[in-house]
Order: sequence, then C-alpha cells, then structure tokens
Amino acid sequence: MSASEPISPTAPALVGHSIASQRWSELLFVHWRVDPQLVAPLLPPGLRPDTHDGSSWVGLIPFLLDRATLFGSPPAPYIGRFVEVNVRLYAVDEAGRRGVVFRSLEASRILAVLAAKAAFSLPYFWARTRLQFDGSAYAASAARLGGGPTTHIRARIGAPVVSTPLDEFLTARWGMFVRRGGHTQFVPNEHPPWELHAAELLELDDELLAAGGLPGLAETPPDSVRFAPGLVTRFGRPSTQFADD
Repeated sequence: MSASEPISPTAPALVGHSIASQRWSELLFVHWRVDPQLVAPLLPPGLRPDTHDGSSWVGLIPFLLDRATLFGSPPAPYIGRFVEVNVRLYAVDEAGRRGVVFRSLEASRILAVLAAKAAFSLPYFWARTRLQFDGSAYAASAARLGGGPTTHIRARIGAPVVSTPLDEFLTARWGMFVRRGGHTQFVPNEHPPWELHAAELLELDDELLAAGGLPGLAETPPDSVRFAPGLVTRFGRPSTQFADD
C-alpha cells in the first residue's frame, strides 16, 4: 500500500486529451467530520477512507453546473445546464491517489443524468433542483422525483478567506473513484485553484445524507462551511486498477 499523495491546491496536468468539461458555479461546501469506520463500508473495493486530523469527512454540496461537454461535443445549452446537489466521501486507493466517492448526485436534466450514468457510472438521480444566490443570501434545494429524499439549504456568504489545510483537503481533489463492470476506476480532473469564501449555514432540512448511508448526520452542526464562485473543470480518461476477486 502506497502512502497518500500530498495535497496540493494546484492540479496535476491531465495525461492526454480531456474527455469532458464542465463549469461549476456558486458552490456551497458543507462538511461534517465522521469516524473513518463509518465511511469504510460505503467505499468501493480497493479504497480506504482518506482522513484529516484522524477523521474522515462527508460533504453535501449544491452548485450550478453548465457548459458541459462530453467526448468533444460542443456545450449543450439546455441539458448541459442544471443545479446539482451531491453527497460525497473522500478516499485513497492502493497507489496513494486521493479522490472523491459520490454517494448520490441530484440533477434536474434526465438526459444529463442518463449520460453521466452511461459515461462514468455515477449514481445520478433525476430530481427537481433549485439554487438562488444574490451575493450574500444562498438557498438550494433538491427533491428526488418519485417521492425520494429531499434537501433544503440556506446559508449566508461572506468575504474571501485564505485556504487552510482542511480547506485544501476537502476541495483540492484531482479525481473521482467510480465502479464500472466490477472494477474500481480513477477518473482524473483538473481546474484552477479555488477562491473560497466564508459561509454560515442558516438552515438545513436534509434526507440525502441518511439516504447515502449516514443517518443522523444532518441533525448535527457541520464542521466546515465554505463557498466558491466557480471555475471550469476538465476530466481525463479513467484508469482501472482494482477488480473484484
């Protein structure tokens, strides 16, 4: 087992051409500290919880996604623009690569949901999603269609801050882990460093965390809340390292 790669706010360059790109805007990073033993059973094979100060972390993150491209396509003006709310964990593979593991992703465009499932095997769900932001007041919501879990979030956004080591651990993630055909794959990504702002959570009524295997977490105050105006992200080709026995 290799040591975990160092955390850096600057992304390593992608190898080869990117296969997809997206602009992420008006992100709210809401995070809770959890015991790594709670996270370990929720990760795909070949991964272990990534930790900071002895704790693993769980994120609930709403944002606006647009200018989405896939395999060289032009940006899709309608299906490539929607509000997403995701629940994510942090993991390390046996090569020491750090990445995100998504427990769920809520999105309002069914064609985008189907495309993401086909291209990356991500656990997207078709949901009614909304995001409103006026420079300080922030509100986001998601309601999974068919009577599934919902979330409603309100926050107050403050001034820019200097990133801390915890901020970089939670936001400087240069890949995601997905499951495809019985294999755990690593999909790299790159984007400019984040511009983070202070943020205060004012209200949270959430069922997504519990649906993702973390009951009771939404009833506790988060341990970190940050806001980022946005940036453009590019994704590289996935690599396969782990297969089920």
